[in-house]
Amino acid sequence: MAERLTVVIVDDHSIYRSGLRADLDDSVVVVGEAADVDSAVALIAELVPDVVLLDVHLPGGAGGGGTEVLRRSAGLLGVTKILALSVSDSAEDVVGVIRAGARGYLTKGSSGAEVTRSIHAVAAGDAVFSPRLAGFVLDAFGAVAGEQAETSEELDRLSARELQVMRLIARGYAYKEVAANLFISIKTVETHVSAVLRKLQFSSRHELTAWALERKLL
Repeated sequence: MAERLTVVIVDDHSIYRSGLRADLDDSVVVVGEAADVDSAVALIAELVPDVVLLDVHLPGGAGGGGTEVLRRSAGLLGVTKILALSVSDSAEDVVGVIRAGARGYLTKGSSGAEVTRSIHAVAAGDAVFSPRLAGFVLDAFGAVAGEQAETSEELDRLSARELQVMRLIARGYAYKEVAANLFISIKTVETHVSAVLRKLQFSSRHELTAWALERKLL
């Protein structure tokens, strides 16, 4: 059997966590659970799972809930993918966690099979949403003509190679994976990433990923 994906469940209701764990199939393994912001951040940093199933409304921390977990775990989002799983279906919650770096958003009415499929999808780099929530994302991230022009101007600052590196880094590839994909050294990748961040005026690859996702460049 292929190696199973590792998953952490973050939700403040223990009964829901137990039920979800039982509903996931054998292609994933739940390696940890957390019930609040601080324990979630610590557990994600310790385990670095493939996917985190994250509730949007969580106690603890500075009161930012799931968005705070994403913000405080930003350095790991290239390796760990976040799939929001919440009872809330409000546009504000959906757009908020996607802007913060989540790769998808499901409502808690989703079946275990649906969640399992979504885990594999986001782990592979895809974006996943419950059908009735997709419209919120399209409305929030849809590029109008002015945004397209601005994006084109920003991309014109990058060389062809920098553009290739930017897309791979924004998709969550590690430096060594980018190097192997483009047949260049890791040091060269680091140089290109530094140039991309400088030219686009970002301070981290997380900011770059959010920017690329918003402009549908992935």
